[in-house]
Amino acid sequence: MSERSQYVTLGAAGELFAAPVESVQEILEARAIMRLPRSPENMLGMIDVRGQGIPVLDLRRTLNMPKGEDDESTRIIVLLVGRSEKKRILGLKTDRVYEVTFFDTEELEPAPEGAQDWQQNVIAGIGRRNGAFVTVLNLENLFEAMHPHVADKDMVTNSVVKYAQHAGII
Repeated sequence: MSERSQYVTLGAAGELFAAPVESVQEILEARAIMRLPRSPENMLGMIDVRGQGIPVLDLRRTLNMPKGEDDESTRIIVLLVGRSEKKRILGLKTDRVYEVTFFDTEELEPAPEGAQDWQQNVIAGIGRRNGAFVTVLNLENLFEAMHPHVADKDMVTNSVVKYAQHAGII
């Protein structure tokens, strides 16, 4: 029997992606991001959301896509990702957010062999919406397999505190 799930559809570099609604905490307009020294290229830095520091990754860079420019459609999706007790709050910068939609599990095709430059386990499936392909992301695998340092909240927090102390900010 098919299971129907909700997804937020988003765009990056002209491609469509989807993230499970249950992982989305909120969607923010683009804002200033504090760059972290010596961080990977796809880790843009940290943002403050109601007093909480949240690391932000660039979806384009995370998926080996060309770098893009921010505009009025750019959004940061605040996500709760991970498994059980290891859940972390992360921001994901994307070109735009489109809508919330449904996919039946029967509708999703498996990831093709050798899908792009990235690991197949980051793709939960391929759906279709209005005649276009939509890559459904497996957020847990995306962040854990490719960026274990970002999934470690304590490490990120300690890095930010050390940088701020060194810079005389705190």
